Amino acid sequence: QLQVVEYGGGLVQPGGSLRLSCVASGFTVDSYTMGWFRKAPGNEREGVSYISKSGVITHYRDSVEGRFTISRDVAKNTVYLQMSSLRTEDTAVYYCAVAHPSYSLGSLQTSSYNYWGQGTQVTVSS
Repeated sequence: QLQVVEYGGGLVQPGGSLRLSCVASGFTVDSYTMGWFRKAPGNEREGVSYISKSGVITHYRDSVEGRFTISRDVAKNTVYLQMSSLRTEDTAVYYCAVAHPSYSLGSLQTSSYNYWGQGTQVTVSS
């Protein structure tokens, strides 16, 4: 059974940083493209970043480019999202997800992902 669990959310002031972790079980994180998504109240779930199966390709939505960094540690079977220069508009529940095998090069579309974590709340507020 493929499963992912997110950790690391919390309350941070604008301009601050957080690192989210996505711990995988039932598979290895270098077997599939892995993605981070978020959902703010009143908004649809949106793709934030992904790292391809090979680990070579990473991609970010425009609004987080240069501020967020996705990475993985295969030995720890964990994917990370380092978030810096956080803004109030980054407030959301953040989800880790496992892509369908067809998307080995990556995707930011929610429909490309089969397995989802329960999410972790990130609140950016002064």
